[in-house]
Amino acid sequence: MSVTSSTERVTVRVSGLNEPIHGKPGITPLEILESTSGHPDGVLAARFNGTVVDLKRPLTEDGALEWITAEDPAGKEIYFHSTTHLMAQAVTELFPNVKLAIGPPIEEGYYYDFGVEKPFTPEDLERIEQRMRERAHDRLPVERFTMPRDEAVAYYKNLHQDFKVEILEEIDDPEVSFYRQGNFTDMCRGPHVPDTGYLKHFKLLSIAGAYWRGDERRPMLQRIYGTAAPSQEALQAYLDKLEEAKERDHRKLGRELDLFSIHEEAGPGLVFWHPHGARIRNVIENFWREEHIKNGYELVYIPHILREDLFIQSGHLENYKENMYAPMPIDGIDYYAKPMNCPGHILIFKTQMRSYRDLPIRYAELGTVYRYERSGTLHGLLRVRGFTQDDAHIFCRPDQLEEEISGVIRLADFMMKSFGFEYEMYLATRPEKSMGSDELWHHATETLRACLEKTGKPYQIDEGGGVFYGPKIDVKLLDALGRTWQGPTFQLDFNLPERFDVNFIDRDGAKKRVVMIHRTVLGSMERFMGNLIEHYKGAFPAWLAPVQVRILTITDAQLPYARELEKRLRAASIRCEVDDRNEKIGYKIREAEAAKIPVMLVAGKREAAEGTLAVRERGRRDLGIKSWAEALDYIQNLSKIPTRN
Repeated sequence: MSVTSSTERVTVRVSGLNEPIHGKPGITPLEILESTSGHPDGVLAARFNGTVVDLKRPLTEDGALEWITAEDPAGKEIYFHSTTHLMAQAVTELFPNVKLAIGPPIEEGYYYDFGVEKPFTPEDLERIEQRMRERAHDRLPVERFTMPRDEAVAYYKNLHQDFKVEILEEIDDPEVSFYRQGNFTDMCRGPHVPDTGYLKHFKLLSIAGAYWRGDERRPMLQRIYGTAAPSQEALQAYLDKLEEAKERDHRKLGRELDLFSIHEEAGPGLVFWHPHGARIRNVIENFWREEHIKNGYELVYIPHILREDLFIQSGHLENYKENMYAPMPIDGIDYYAKPMNCPGHILIFKTQMRSYRDLPIRYAELGTVYRYERSGTLHGLLRVRGFTQDDAHIFCRPDQLEEEISGVIRLADFMMKSFGFEYEMYLATRPEKSMGSDELWHHATETLRACLEKTGKPYQIDEGGGVFYGPKIDVKLLDALGRTWQGPTFQLDFNLPERFDVNFIDRDGAKKRVVMIHRTVLGSMERFMGNLIEHYKGAFPAWLAPVQVRILTITDAQLPYARELEKRLRAASIRCEVDDRNEKIGYKIREAEAAKIPVMLVAGKREAAEGTLAVRERGRRDLGIKSWAEALDYIQNLSKIPTRN
C-alpha cells in the first residue's frame, strides 16, 4: 500500500512483513489484509497494539498488527461468539416473539439463552440450524456501532426485551457497542468476523433449561448449545470426540455398572454409593491412608458441624458465606455444616504448645464438607453439595516450607501416576476477594513459585485464581480424551495462623508463627471418582475394579467347585463373585465383558474334575487352561497395588 498524499497517515507494522504499511487514518485491518500477501490462511480478526480488534475496526494511530486465526485461542472464541449471533439471528427470524438473554462463547462452543412461550423441540433445532446455513450463505456484513446507554435502554424497552434492559441498567458505561448483521442486532462488546460467510462449519448440539442468571427464583429460559470449527474435518473430529465423551459419561456408566445414585427425594447433589461404587472408593481410601502414613501424616477426624464463632475467626463467614448452608441454632448458638476442615485441624494443633522439634506436623483426614451449589450447576459426581475431601494440613516452620511443598508435589505426582493420569500445574495468585497484607501474599506466592521451579516441570500462571487466604498450586488432570479436570491443590496460608494465633516455641525460646499448608492430592472423592470412571470408561484396572474376578459355571454341576474357588480367592483378598445363572456360557462371558470384569474364570466339567480353570482377560483375550496356582499368580500380579519405585 503506497503512502497517501495527505500529510496525515498511520504507520502499521504487520507481523510477517519486513516493511511497515502506511495508510490514511481509519484504514482497517481488512484493507491491509486484502492488499498484502504472505499472511496466514483463515484470518478472523487482529491484535492491534496487543488489543484484539475486528478486521473492520478503523486504525487511527501507529502500531503493531498481528493476525488472529481460529488456531489462536482468541480467534477460536471469536468464531464461537460470531456463530452464537448467527444462531440468535436464526431464532429471532423463526420465533419473532422470542426474548434474548445472553449468548457467550464457552470452552468448546457456545450457547444462547432465550425466553420463549414453549420449549424448543429437536425439530426446532433442525430448522434453526438450516436457517443459520442460509444466513451464512448470504454473507451478511457484520457491522459494529455504538449507542448511548440511555438510548440503548429505550431501544430494548421498545422491543420488550426485558433481559437486555436489565443488563443495560447495571452497566455504568455511557456508551454501549452493538453488532448488526442483516435484520438482527445484538448488544455486544465483540469482536466478530467481518461477515456471516466466514461461518461455514457449525452444529447445534442440545437444548436445556436454564434459570435467568442461575437463580431458581427467576424465569426459566431455553438454552441452545452449539459448536463450530474452521473446517469440516475439525468439526467432525470434535463431534466424534463428543460421542466418545457421551459413552464415557460417569452418570451413564454409574447406572450401568451400579456404582452410585442421586435421589431427588433425598436432595439434589447428595450421593448414594452402591456396593460396587463403595468398593472402589474403599480401595482408593485405603491406598490413600497407607501412602499418607508412609509419608509421615497423622490421621484425624473432626465433627461435621461447628460453632459460628469458629467461622467468624477463620474468615469463612466474611469471605465464603454464599457457599455455606444456613445456620442451625442449637442452645441459642448458631452452628454451621463445615465447608472446610482447616479450622478443626487448627484446634487439634492448638491443644498443646509445640516445639520447633515437633514440626512439621501433618494432619490428614478424609473429611466430608458441605457447600452450597446452585441446582443448575450440579452435575453427577463432578459438582455436588456434600463431598469428602482427601484433606490435609501441614504445620511447619518457615525454613521447612520449601521441603514440605516439594514433598507434597512428589506425593501428588505418585498418586496421579498410580491412577493413570497425566497432569498440568498452575500457580494461582491473589484473587480480588481476599484477606492479608500484600507483603504476606507476595512472600507466599514467590515461595510456591520457587517450589515449582525446583521440580523442573512446566507450569502456567492463573492470575487471581487463589483462595481468599492464600495463593495455591493447582494440578489439572488430563483424561483419556485430553480433557482437563481439577485435581490436587496445594495452598500456602500465612493468614489463618495469624487469625488463630497458631505458634510454636523456637530454638531461642520465643513464640513464632507456624506456616500452614492446605493440600489435597486427589481433590474430592466424588469428583475424583467421576473423573476416574470417565478416564477408564468404567473399565478400571484390576487393582481398582469392584469385582476383579467373575467365576462362570457351564452347568449347575460345577457350582460346588465354583464356590470353593470363590472361597479361596476371597481368602487371598481378591474381590470375586460367581455367575451361577442357568444361562449359556457365551451369554455369561458377554455379560462379564459388559460389566467390565478384568478376569473371567470358566469352570466346566473337565476343569472341575482336573482342578483347573479356563482363564479369560477382559477384552475377549483367552489365556487358556491354567492350574489353580497359575491362575492365582496371574490374578495377583494383575491386581497389584501401585508402589513407589
